[in-house]
Amino acid sequence: MSTQKEHFSSRLGFILAAAGSAVGIGNLVGFPVNAAKNGGGAFLLVYGLFIFIICLPVMIAEMAVGRKTGKQPVGAYKALSNNDKLWGAAGFIGVLTPFMVAVFYMVITVWLFGYLALTVTGNLDYLASEKGFGEFINSPYLFAVMAVVALIINFILVAGVKDGIEKAAKIMMPALFVMLILMVIFVLTLDNAMAGVKFFIIPDFSKITPSVINGALSQAFFSLSLGMGILITYGSYINRDTNIANSAKLVAITDTAVAFTAGLMILPAVFSFDPAINPDDLSDSSVSLIFTFLPKIFLALQTSIGYIGASIVAASFFLLVFFAAITSLVSIIEVPVSYLITEKGHTRKKALSTLLMTAGILTVFATLSFGMVSFFTEFVDYAGSTHSFFDVVYDIFYDTILPLNGFLLCLFVSYRWKKHNLSKELSIGSDGYVGSWVEKYVNFSLGTFIPVIVLGVFLNTVAQKFFGYSLLGF
Repeated sequence: MSTQKEHFSSRLGFILAAAGSAVGIGNLVGFPVNAAKNGGGAFLLVYGLFIFIICLPVMIAEMAVGRKTGKQPVGAYKALSNNDKLWGAAGFIGVLTPFMVAVFYMVITVWLFGYLALTVTGNLDYLASEKGFGEFINSPYLFAVMAVVALIINFILVAGVKDGIEKAAKIMMPALFVMLILMVIFVLTLDNAMAGVKFFIIPDFSKITPSVINGALSQAFFSLSLGMGILITYGSYINRDTNIANSAKLVAITDTAVAFTAGLMILPAVFSFDPAINPDDLSDSSVSLIFTFLPKIFLALQTSIGYIGASIVAASFFLLVFFAAITSLVSIIEVPVSYLITEKGHTRKKALSTLLMTAGILTVFATLSFGMVSFFTEFVDYAGSTHSFFDVVYDIFYDTILPLNGFLLCLFVSYRWKKHNLSKELSIGSDGYVGSWVEKYVNFSLGTFIPVIVLGVFLNTVAQKFFGYSLLGF
């Protein structure tokens, strides 16, 4: 069966799958880190506004393009532009991006599974030690773990849309929510946890600076995985009677709720671990917080709940983040899978085999770039420092390309496909859409200020990442 003929069996299945694509490491750890370093409640407020003012219209547009064409980005752009080669190239960037993002995301997912295994087998003290993480990421056993994770991903994707992606989302997403709530309940019982809660939910408006605004916008855009072709591809699997605008709202609300709840888990835990902590002392890296800082927090719990209890809490957390990583990774890989099926005529199994071989080799290179092989560890120099192969993949295809893809999408739906065609597609399944304030806002925003803002984010990111200079002066 060709992928474009497959559909999600229900609206709930689509929403859970789309939410699963958005909910990932960036929500569970990246968001709390950014909130901690950018004013807590002030960051949360600005982030929430950006989700619905800027990100939601882009989400709606991506879903509409996918459903209209029944294709992934390359096929969708070509179909709606009468096979315009330039727009076909823009669509290809939208497929290449998730392919490369899958490389670094796979490395992180492998680490999570490895940490989960080590925690369950009683090695939490080793993971919390100064040498733990450095030795772990250079262990040859990682490649065995990589094979296990690849098999899990392949098992889900080879089953297809309804029996693979949708079923996995229906199991993993509710499990993720339950585990997250249980972790929050536990963390809030710790000493000084309320200090972290107050910092997180009570905004200090004096802390709303240009830097906080830029950080909140970037986090909001990246949090929903916009510009990765996922929602275009998933949109191609939804039924014609689905109300896209309402579904997009539910996905955005779900994603934001998870990020907020993750903040209630991470920040109170950090404040409980060190009541005198300065949030600015936290690393900018989500990876650093997960793999070096949090194991120390979990180990410190042994004074109150014992080593086994601390290990159970740690294992629950790593299982939680692993589930989030798997749901995101499945969504990311489905985009190039769909491309190979619809554009190249591959069967689903052949497409997966091709991707596991090519992306697998690049994932091995990325894994080797943390000290195992100097060529990949010291891969290239830019912005005044040496960067590994992993750094290059992350900097180009996650931090930089996503807003560019968002910019191209805005231009495409507003000025190539045209706004009236977008409205016509969105009115299917929503009788009251045409003439509503939602239609007016979506059409206006996508054609005016949203592309300007995301283009600005793209240009500033390029300047900062590769030249060490901020166009915004901060």
